[in-house]
Amino acid sequence: MLDMNQLPSPLWILGTGTGVGKTHVSSRIAGVWAAAGPVTYRKPFQTGVTGPDDPDADAAGLAGPNLSTETHLLLRAPLSPLAAARQEGRTLDLEAAAVWCARPAEGRILLEGVGGLMVPLAPKVHFLAWATELKLPCVLVAAGGLGTLNHTLLSAEALMLRGWRLEAILVNPGADGTRPEVAEANAALLREFLPVPVHVLD
Repeated sequence: MLDMNQLPSPLWILGTGTGVGKTHVSSRIAGVWAAAGPVTYRKPFQTGVTGPDDPDADAAGLAGPNLSTETHLLLRAPLSPLAAARQEGRTLDLEAAAVWCARPAEGRILLEGVGGLMVPLAPKVHFLAWATELKLPCVLVAAGGLGTLNHTLLSAEALMLRGWRLEAILVNPGADGTRPEVAEANAALLREFLPVPVHVLD
């Protein structure tokens, strides 16, 4: 299994799509890191919530000693940031969001993406195009079952073509109820195609 303590900081936790378990992985990495010192978890874009204390907010799933959580832009509709912002008559300041993400913090910094890699943030700007400018390494989280090979290979290729440092791919069978042996078989196939470590979450 991946040695989470050896992952670099700052670090993005990205997903092949919505509901693959980015927050679950963020929580696990943050918990390991926090055992050694302070950790700051940052969520630049959060949709489908009414405020930072909303129980559905991703940051609400992270808590513990040495761990602080921060959220930058909150949007009520459970849609892409662009669609949710339009419903509220807002325009997202992506430059300000990038500055917010890059602020220094005590200890390690963990950032979680929103939705899949190419979820729209602004007209003609998707998440991957925006986040690439920050030049940070990442871990890619994928579902375990049917469809994950295509989604993961497309996502990994998009990252690598843009020069991202992809530390590992984590296949999460808990995201879609995949049997462990199926997830392991999919991970084995991904290893044949990708030059990065591929692990199955237990």
